[in-house]
Formats: sequence, C-alpha cells, structure tokens
Amino acid sequence: MKLHRGRLIDHVQIISKDFQKSKHFYKSILAILEIPLDMEGPEYLASDEIFVCSTQYDKDSKVPTGPIHLAFQAKDQETVQRFYRAGLEAGGQDDGPPGERHYHPGYYAAFLLDPDGNYLEAVYHGPAKRSANSVEITF
Repeated sequence: MKLHRGRLIDHVQIISKDFQKSKHFYKSILAILEIPLDMEGPEYLASDEIFVCSTQYDKDSKVPTGPIHLAFQAKDQETVQRFYRAGLEAGGQDDGPPGERHYHPGYYAAFLLDPDGNYLEAVYHGPAKRSANSVEITF
C-alpha cells in the first residue's frame, strides 16, 4: 500500500465559530508536525490542503463546519505525542491518547477535538521506505 501526500484532496475547508481559538490551535499543531503555513490573514489561515477561516471570511457559509475527521501524517511516534500535548495545551480536547491502534501493525496515533469539535488525528504508520511524495508500507 502506498500513502500519498497531497494527491487525493485539493483542500479541506474548516469554517470556525471562534477563529482566534482555532488559529491558535492549528498553528500549534501544524508547527509540531513541521507543516508550514502557506497563507495567513485576519480571518483565515492555510497550509497545504487545509484552509481554516471564520464565518466572516466565508460570506456564503455562516455556519461552522463539522464535525469532520482529518488525519495528519507524523514522522515518528514522538511527533504524535508532541502533537497531542500541543493540541491539548492550545485548547483542544482529548479524543484518544497516543498509542498503537488496530488498523494495521505499527499504526500509532493520537486523537483530538479542535475548538469547533472536529476530529483530528496524527498518525505514524511505522518505519517505511520514503520517496518525495509517497510512503511504501507493507501490511
């Protein structure tokens, strides 16, 4: 099985009811995952395929999004643990502490709820052969 980064989804938009809380939360967890911000404004931020904005920014959608499940790839188990701690410190809620999961051998993940109640996960799939845009995992 190959896991690809940035090929299937063009973008995921999350419309937040309290953008300042969400901005603090997302900037904290993205920094831990070493995922840089691509854009940031008073009512939005974006990184790769994720776009988080306020209800004021998106005039067509006044209702916050959610809940959705969004999983980020982590480079190792320590990064998953740091994601979990940073998310809690930035106002997220526990939805499953770091640990092995049953999905496949080596699946190590942590789960949080963001300030709007969206389900976020950081997952490390175990040691693998990596190339520029994909990860080769056998299970």
